[in-house]
Amino acid sequence: MSKIGIIIEREYKTRVVKKSFIIITLITPVLLVLLMLGPTLIMTMGDSSQRNITVIDQTGLYSKVLQDSTKYHFMYADKTPEEIRAASADKSKDAMTALLVISDTLSKNPKAATIYSNQQIDIDTKNYITNLLDKYVEHEKLASYNIPDIKKIIEDSKANIDIKTIRWGEDGSEKVGSTELALALGMISAFLIYFFIIIYGSQVMSGVIQEKTNRIVEVIVSSAKPFELMMGKIIGVALVGLTQMLIWGILIFVLYGTTMAFLSPQLMQHTSEITATIGNGQMDAINSGMMGDILGAMHGVNFLQIGLLLIIYFLGGYLLYASLFAAMGSAVDSETDTQQFTMPLMMPMLFAVYAGIYASQHPDSAMAFWTSLIPFTSPVVMMARLPFGIDAWQIALSVILLVLSFLGSTWLAAKIYRTGILMYGKKPSWKELWKWLKY
Repeated sequence: MSKIGIIIEREYKTRVVKKSFIIITLITPVLLVLLMLGPTLIMTMGDSSQRNITVIDQTGLYSKVLQDSTKYHFMYADKTPEEIRAASADKSKDAMTALLVISDTLSKNPKAATIYSNQQIDIDTKNYITNLLDKYVEHEKLASYNIPDIKKIIEDSKANIDIKTIRWGEDGSEKVGSTELALALGMISAFLIYFFIIIYGSQVMSGVIQEKTNRIVEVIVSSAKPFELMMGKIIGVALVGLTQMLIWGILIFVLYGTTMAFLSPQLMQHTSEITATIGNGQMDAINSGMMGDILGAMHGVNFLQIGLLLIIYFLGGYLLYASLFAAMGSAVDSETDTQQFTMPLMMPMLFAVYAGIYASQHPDSAMAFWTSLIPFTSPVVMMARLPFGIDAWQIALSVILLVLSFLGSTWLAAKIYRTGILMYGKKPSWKELWKWLKY
């Protein structure tokens, strides 16, 4: 086995067997799935306790409007609010959730309804009562016009415009697109690239500094050249990153699918409650429209291309920055001395994030085009543009420039690395680093 291969194996094995690597690899997918399913989990974990609403209807018009449901129970009383409050004080805390007082006809006076409670009521309870009363008052107002089929006329006059986006393929085929889905995929891919490059690039620098501080590097360079050591460390950490990404992808897929299967009954129950409030027809239209748009747009996305380019740009961007991180790590004696060198390396990546956000909103702009070709920003910006459909020549040119830049940065970094790796007790300046490049 070559010396680079031995170093790669050492770097890989020493990192993947660490407890921190195992814990982060297993916990991160769980946290990501919880983040993705957060709204769904909150929806299904909502309070299912019974809400007892006492109603004082001084108009006598709304006794048939406020109907009971699985969660809400309405009780009508002929007492005053003061009597109800006094009576509720003698009973248990949960006997009455709230008191609804309707003092006037709501179609004439929309502010004639008031809710009293010992504690501030939750938004679901308020919205449920409001929706029931709104629907009734709306129906009464329409009926007061004495126009035949006025409700049907209004429903027919509503313009629910749904503009579909179709992308033409090079072979003339048509694919359903979604600007929102492309934006989400682009931003997620761009941020993944950014975080992966920063995390694993920093690991290379930390490893170099640690070996230099412990003087282990003096033993290693007696058997291997500095360039072999640097390349072995960079490639070894890259393999660690790919391993972690693969495990994350598998675990996220399994956890997401299992969790959604478990939550399906709760989601169905919650959907039925919403349907009871806003109506079956409207809910069916919402569900069918949303699901149809999402599924159609997902069929139009080339996930294989995005996945492959995600790996390619991760490797290219990582190798570009990791070689520079390794060079900077070899030039200092401790991590506290790295700030003056790492800040210039971080600035292009931070700019790439802002350029990626801009490119996801304006994928065909000049700024998006050029920053997706410049190697220091292309891994992030190109992934933000990719879901919108990019010409193959732009992708090919971007990858070629990234590879050439990686080779060039590795050559320059090796010059700094071979000199700085054995230097101790001196903080080199930028002028000193420039001299090392000429050796």
